[in-house]
Amino acid sequence: MATLDTFIVNVEVAVVRDRCYLAIVRGRAEAIGAGWLGFPGGKVEIGEADQHTLEETARREVLEEVGLRVDEPIVYVESHTFAVDNVPVLDVVMLARSSTGDAFPASPDEVAGIGWLTYEAFVSDPRTQAWTRESLRLVEVQRLELNW
Repeated sequence: MATLDTFIVNVEVAVVRDRCYLAIVRGRAEAIGAGWLGFPGGKVEIGEADQHTLEETARREVLEEVGLRVDEPIVYVESHTFAVDNVPVLDVVMLARSSTGDAFPASPDEVAGIGWLTYEAFVSDPRTQAWTRESLRLVEVQRLELNW
């Protein structure tokens, strides 16, 4: 159980293919944000990996939620904090490509729907929250620098 001096670590993955981002619609089982657009992701699990923990969490979460494998490399973009029920969360945003496979809601309680959206469509969708827009802006800068 988390204490006030312990953070839950959450990893979100902005998956890009053909200059579009994989947007998920958060499922009804999500405690916060059901119906909002976001990135696939979830918590780091104890024993996830001794090295490359964030990257391994990113791989696992994308596969579990949308059935896709991500290509190498997985790139750090930014981190921020928030609290859920007074429990602090460190949220890490990563960028990855996925060149093969079809995304689908592999975990329907968590993911109600999916779509590949351009940056402009994702950032302007009313279901995209302000903090996701900010992360998406930073992701897009990183994507352009990498020429993905």
